[in-house]
Amino acid sequence: MAWRSHGATNKDLIENLWNNKLIKDARVKEAFLKVDRAHYAPSHPYDDRPQSIGHGATISAPHMHATAVESLLPYILPTEANPAPRVLDIGSGSGYLTHVLAELVGERGTVVGVEHIPQLAELAEGNMRKSEEGRGFLASGRVKFRVGDGRKGWVEEGIREGEEEVVEERGTGWDAIHVGASAVKVHDELVQQLRRPGRMFIPVDEEGGFGEQYIWTVDKGIDGEVEKKRLFGVRYVPLTDAPK
Repeated sequence: MAWRSHGATNKDLIENLWNNKLIKDARVKEAFLKVDRAHYAPSHPYDDRPQSIGHGATISAPHMHATAVESLLPYILPTEANPAPRVLDIGSGSGYLTHVLAELVGERGTVVGVEHIPQLAELAEGNMRKSEEGRGFLASGRVKFRVGDGRKGWVEEGIREGEEEVVEERGTGWDAIHVGASAVKVHDELVQQLRRPGRMFIPVDEEGGFGEQYIWTVDKGIDGEVEKKRLFGVRYVPLTDAPK
């Protein structure tokens, strides 16, 4: 159904994703409506397809971004128990999904986008500055872009005003981790950085396969137990070393 979701405007695109049940949660729909994909896609921004953003990277199709957000949603939204969610977006690329995630974490939440290519981190921040809301997220610290090896996750040293109690109780790890490139395995560093409870959404190369990749969810329970589930086949760029 993805190819039928193309639109002439951002609203058309999101409404078509909703009508085709590629977005199912009204809160996710509202978040996507607030973020104009034209600020993040170099051409044909309202087509439901991936496209190159340079440096061997792509911006994923909107329906894949929607699938990721809905999978992670219980760990992204602020709650009474966790009013300051922390989300890590590995392979943040153009910054589009990072912005959508920031719409959902609430005023006290934090979303950190990590890229191993400095030019892409600069691109993402520049794209976010195209909107008044995006500039506000950057100024407040709700969104941060960092350069690093996403396979090792990210430790964000500073904490935002308003999340002190949550960090003291739950640590500086991540309630949700989204990985936007295919890993050769589920890296232990990422699992270790998940809070309890927490969830990771990650494409992984099939071991011993013929180039197949599958989306996995990795859940960490309150007791620290880890459960991994393979969901469906995908095609992502690889999560590798930055180019020399």
